[in-house]
Amino acid sequence: MACMPALQSARLNFEYSGLIIEPAMRSQDRGRVAVAMSGGVDSSVAAALLVEQGYEVIGMMLRLWAEPGYIMGRRDNRCCTRDQMLDAHFVARKLGIPFEVLDARDAFKTWVVDGFVSGYSEGVTPNPCLSCNRHIRFTYLLNEAQARGATHLATGHYARIVVDERGVYQLHKGVDTLKDQSYVLSVLTQKQLQCALFPVGNLTKPQVRELAARFGLPVASKNDSQDLCFIADGDYRRFMREAAPHAVIPGPIRLRSGEIIGTHTGLLNYTIGQRKGLGIAWPEPLYVLAKEPQSNTLVVGTRSELGTDSLRAVEVNWLDGAPPPSEFRAEVKTRYTASPIAAWVVPIGCDAVEVRFDRPVPDIAPGQGVVMYQGDRVVGAGIITRQDMAASITDLP
Repeated sequence: MACMPALQSARLNFEYSGLIIEPAMRSQDRGRVAVAMSGGVDSSVAAALLVEQGYEVIGMMLRLWAEPGYIMGRRDNRCCTRDQMLDAHFVARKLGIPFEVLDARDAFKTWVVDGFVSGYSEGVTPNPCLSCNRHIRFTYLLNEAQARGATHLATGHYARIVVDERGVYQLHKGVDTLKDQSYVLSVLTQKQLQCALFPVGNLTKPQVRELAARFGLPVASKNDSQDLCFIADGDYRRFMREAAPHAVIPGPIRLRSGEIIGTHTGLLNYTIGQRKGLGIAWPEPLYVLAKEPQSNTLVVGTRSELGTDSLRAVEVNWLDGAPPPSEFRAEVKTRYTASPIAAWVVPIGCDAVEVRFDRPVPDIAPGQGVVMYQGDRVVGAGIITRQDMAASITDLP
């Protein structure tokens, strides 16, 4: 194993990335593991468990791009505020492990933020957490960890890795079904899974908090972090109006029949399945059925018209490394918070699928991830395409 580069002590100054806190190093015999620390309870307990198990642990935190202003005048990403950096530092000092802050703002802006803006501008609904795990955490940070001599990158995700009899690394749901994060980790490849550790995946959230208290960690009762960390106030519509004003163009609202019944304020202000806020007086409630970016049209209809029993996904990641040889049964999630629905999955080439649900699904949104499970195991995941969704929902003139 390559030696870890010498780390120099630094004064605690969060105006700059590259912060390194280096305590006395200890000799361990189970190898070096980097922990992606956020200052939260999950990653802190993950680090403590690895220390307890005899690993040589190094703590690493990323400074990510953030929308300027809005948070008390600060320019912090909500995943790496100054307070969170301090919390991570204090946890590392409590555990006696080195701690380093890396500047990943440019990479995060390119892969996550710009992709988010581009997706919404094109009329789809991207999930930035998928991009972050694929490009930032398990590419950028994993590479940095390996450059420091670590064999694995550990995180505080609620998920599990199981190695089957063939030596294939499988991704499984976390034991805590309420906190399971296998959906956002479904982008990982075999190579990345081999280098990943999820120490809290076999625990429930209450157990993690109990362990944090037992370890004497100062974050035992800390609240969980939130999604859309780079948007200061959490309002993605406001963010998009400022980031891409060219994409906020009013256009027609019409029924499946083609009848125009109103004007929308910009497609990015609406989501599939939305009922409120349409601004249309109608004899019965109307819902958003589809968004047509080519014609800047919002398609609405009644509840009985809402939903589709099939979708197509592309950019499919097969976690075993190759697609199944034929169609198969699976439980499929179309959003992070959605309940899985039984379906037939038909592989199309190496990186596309058609999913045929047993019953119509009301809120499928192009751009979101679709994740296929068999039991607790993640089989594959892809990105829902706009074209097939639009064709399956509506047939406009």
